[in-house]
Amino acid sequence: MREGFKDLKVYKLAYQCANEIFEITKNFPKAERYALTDQIRRSSRSICANIAEGYRKRIYPNHFRSKISDADAECSETLVWLDFSKDCRYIPKEKHEELLNRYQQIGKMLGIMIQNPKKFLPKGH
Repeated sequence: MREGFKDLKVYKLAYQCANEIFEITKNFPKAERYALTDQIRRSSRSICANIAEGYRKRIYPNHFRSKISDADAECSETLVWLDFSKDCRYIPKEKHEELLNRYQQIGKMLGIMIQNPKKFLPKGH
């Protein structure tokens, strides 16, 4: 059975990465709770939420593009927080590179969605 946005490869990857970030940030210092920890969790989860919102409104290409563009912006923000996490030595360089590569992949997929909104129209539209 199809679940809509949950079937999208980009959604699955973003969701997996957001959950991984949640687990990693459990070990961040308490002093970062309301700064880096909350910011990186929020931006990584927001990618998924924006994909879901955009997919629901995909019959309106401009709205779809706008929400997927928002997801892409959140992806870029997550990259910044990952850099801070590495530079503050909260995550090892190897984990940073792994997540960086996966988020860059997410960004590329979102870019394709923005350029090809008609590909995501429901059947019959």
